[in-house]
Amino acid sequence: MNSSVESQPLDYRARIREMHRELGIPADYARRFQSPLRIEADVLTSIGADVYGRPQQLGPHAAQRWQAMQLQAQRDNVALLVISAFRSVDSQRAVIARKLAAGKPIEEILRVNAAPGYSEHHSGCALDLTTTGHNSLETGFETTRAFTWLSQQAAGFGFRMSYPRDNRHGIAYEPWHWACMQE
Repeated sequence: MNSSVESQPLDYRARIREMHRELGIPADYARRFQSPLRIEADVLTSIGADVYGRPQQLGPHAAQRWQAMQLQAQRDNVALLVISAFRSVDSQRAVIARKLAAGKPIEEILRVNAAPGYSEHHSGCALDLTTTGHNSLETGFETTRAFTWLSQQAAGFGFRMSYPRDNRHGIAYEPWHWACMQE
């Protein structure tokens, strides 16, 4: 799957621009956050349920690598649990719209949520992870055995932590967010 801006259909790019206008996302978002436009995965594979019992999916390449990584973690007595995986552009729009409706300013939201069209979750290659006995989506995940294991082993399965401290994207530190690098 080619995710360069040039390869995106014009109607997809126009749809993203319209969503951004509707949500008040700055027109220079891609430049400011140094983030490429990401097309939604059109082929997805089930990876089972998340910690809430919801079915989750990844692109086939990422799903295969995730399953291998999760199996090795289990063998090493480390529980890696999925919070979320593929998320559509429309789902990302809804997340941001809910936060706006709750009174949060768009600049604050964009420090913790990528704009629609720019989330790695759209590509079918990203996972938000947790482990047993830990609250989801908290920086304290970095103190867990699961995080230590991921830090040492994930690259061998093609995964990387997308948002380390002081990342170039200006996104808050997310030790739970891991993405599979493309083939």
